[in-house]
Amino acid sequence: MNVENLLERALNFEFLTKEEGVFLYHNAPTADLAYVANDLRKIQVPHGKVTWQIDRNVNTTNVCIANCKFCNFFRRPGHQESYITDIETYKRKIEETFKYGGDQLLLQGGHHPDLGLNFYTTLFKQLKELYPTLKLHALGPPEVAHIAKLEGMSHIDVLTALKEAGMDSLPGAGAEILNDRVRRLISKGKCGGQEWLDIMRAAHQINLPTSATMMFGHIETIEERFEHLVWIREVQSEKPEGHYGFIAFIPWPFQDDGTLLKRLRGISNNVTGDEYIRMIALSRIMLPNIKNIQASWLTVGKSVAQLCLHSGANDFGSIMIEENVVSAAGAPHRFTSLSIQEAIREAGFEPQLRTQTYEFRELPESMVEQVIDY
Repeated sequence: MNVENLLERALNFEFLTKEEGVFLYHNAPTADLAYVANDLRKIQVPHGKVTWQIDRNVNTTNVCIANCKFCNFFRRPGHQESYITDIETYKRKIEETFKYGGDQLLLQGGHHPDLGLNFYTTLFKQLKELYPTLKLHALGPPEVAHIAKLEGMSHIDVLTALKEAGMDSLPGAGAEILNDRVRRLISKGKCGGQEWLDIMRAAHQINLPTSATMMFGHIETIEERFEHLVWIREVQSEKPEGHYGFIAFIPWPFQDDGTLLKRLRGISNNVTGDEYIRMIALSRIMLPNIKNIQASWLTVGKSVAQLCLHSGANDFGSIMIEENVVSAAGAPHRFTSLSIQEAIREAGFEPQLRTQTYEFRELPESMVEQVIDY
């Protein structure tokens, strides 16, 4: 096994094994990984633009019984700060999102013990009746698993009902690291890794667009990171011909501020800028069947994210008019629609507004620039 041979095989879009990925992680220079990943990006995304999005992360509820050790956002049932978002709040936030040029809600919450399928289908139908052009990028495999358990239904039946009610796409939330050794330690109340993958398989069967994620830099081993990538790749290879499958992959480092992992176990985010760039490049190399790789500027900041655009990433994600979960653990970075475009241009690329399914959008003429208090 040698670096040159593995990188040559990667340029031929071969599927490298977990062991080969680990070998590259430990032995390949960052510059070589970035060079190969950048070449792969040019082939897979030949338009050469860097895409970005305007949406808003609105939380259905902060009540959750999953008890993840990295989450500062959730509240237990009955807590004085617990809430379920009401329709008037949705209306206000959606209309504000439209004003800022957005077209989508990233709609997520917690494992509320009393909110079953009817709650979500009723909500989705109501939102679509009020705002027919609104896109709902909603829930995630752990929430789908939770609903399925509450209702005694199959994953595919739950997903079909949600899609029929107005869900346009399924985020890759709750993947963290898919190995169950890790999940038992950091997110025991969520579905296991294989159930997460099975829910994505079901979503792909009904042609519901999905994304995949990885939160790394906590208690996982390097081997478990690459196992995660291989499992994601395998599910993508199983999708029916012509179906969306995983449209994008988004890795980001664990945010540790105030989390139980840090307070009780002393686990901190020690992912350097160089390590993040390497993982972006290796994501491109290990996932030749996923077209879009997103740099998480929210967690790593502008400068590192810009370097990722020369290391395999082709997408800058959303300006996120509102985001509460990752920010609650210390992610400090913010962009507006103007500043995200400036950052992309500074990196040497042309910015292109997109939809969730990576179709190009024109900048709305009537949009108002968001003002963020840094």
